Order: sequence, then structure tokens, then C-alpha cells
Amino acid sequence: MKYSIEGTPLPVVICDLEAGETMITEKGAMSWMTPNMKMETVGGGVGKMIGRMFSGEAMFQNHYTAEGGPGQIAYASSFPGSILAFDIGQKEMIVQKSAFLASTEGVSLSIAFQKKLSGGLFGGEGFIMQRLSGTGTAFVEIDGYVKEYDLEAGQSMLIDTGYLAAMEITCNMDIQTVKGLKNKMLGGEGFFNTVVTGPGKIYLQSMPINQMAGTLRPYMPTGN
Repeated sequence: MKYSIEGTPLPVVICDLEAGETMITEKGAMSWMTPNMKMETVGGGVGKMIGRMFSGEAMFQNHYTAEGGPGQIAYASSFPGSILAFDIGQKEMIVQKSAFLASTEGVSLSIAFQKKLSGGLFGGEGFIMQRLSGTGTAFVEIDGYVKEYDLEAGQSMLIDTGYLAAMEITCNMDIQTVKGLKNKMLGGEGFFNTVVTGPGKIYLQSMPINQMAGTLRPYMPTGN
């Protein structure tokens, strides 16, 4: 499989497949394709289906296979931002909910829980994420501009909840409360932050979709 990622601020990844190669996608992710791409909707077992549901994805996935010769299929971003390609064979990745766009056939998508249940439950975005494992290339959506940091062992980054888009599985993530009652109530930054500690690479996004929704909400018609 060969691919190119084109366009800003609404990018698209265009994948060129050899005969017999298969891509895995989430429901509704396909944007356009050549006529010889055969689609098959699969579940993959009850456990995996439930795990995908909790991680923000559809319970069923679509498999697209090039039949009778080379084929092409494209996946467009659903929100202004970036599309990143991860080589999952080199290192597993943990990504935000609903970030998975498509992958080659050898990549597995599963749920990744925050280790500290209480902190995750109240920390919101950090509780349930997606784990990409197996072997192959995975394409992930990032909201807005993406900034990469390569953390050394023991080096940490304090991140406002929702701005962590992805991290290598070697990183450790924790949810911490904002210190001070006045800071919590009047600071406008929420009650929780995400702390990620290396070693490993992290990917931060500049425009989380939940932050964008909160900004636009006061300007949306209420129907009254």
C-alpha cells in the first residue's frame, strides 16, 4: 500500500492498493474509491465490538479490498486539522477517542482505559482512549495543528484535558486535579489536567473538537 496525505485545513489520505490488499475503516469513513474496491462489513467478535463502542467508534468496521488489479480509496478528515500516519509495527499507539480513520489489515483497534479509574471518570477525555496494535499503517485524525514532543524517561508534560491527541505506549498518563479551590472555580481551566510522562513521543492538538463546540455553543440558535 502506498499513500499520500493532501490538503489543508481539511486533509485527505489517498491510498493506492495492490490487488488483494485490504484497508480497514470505521463506518462512513470512505470518501471516494475506484469501482474495483469490494466492501465487506464485519464485527470481529462481541468483545471487540463492545470495546470499539466504548472507545467512541462504531461497533462494526468496513473492509475494502482491491479486486482484479490495483485499487484506490480515500479518507477525508471530518474536522479541520491533520491526518497522521503511524507505523504500528514499530510501536503501539494510544490515541484519543474517535481518532482512528483507517488502517491496513494487520492493525487492531481496542479500548485503552485510564489506569486510575476515579481520576479517569472525572477527568473526562483521559478516561477512555483507543489502542492501536498489531502490524501495519494506521491513519489518525488530529483536531487542528499537531505539535510533537519527544519526552525523555521521567520527563513530563502537563496538558489541559482534551489536548492530548496521541502518545506512544511507552508513555504513562495520569489525571491530576487543579490545585486550589479558587483556581478550580474561577480559573476557567476546569478541574483536571492530564500529565504524561516519558519515555516516548506525544502528539498535542491545538483545537480539540469539544473545545470548539463549547466556544460555538453561545452563538447557536436555541429554538426559543
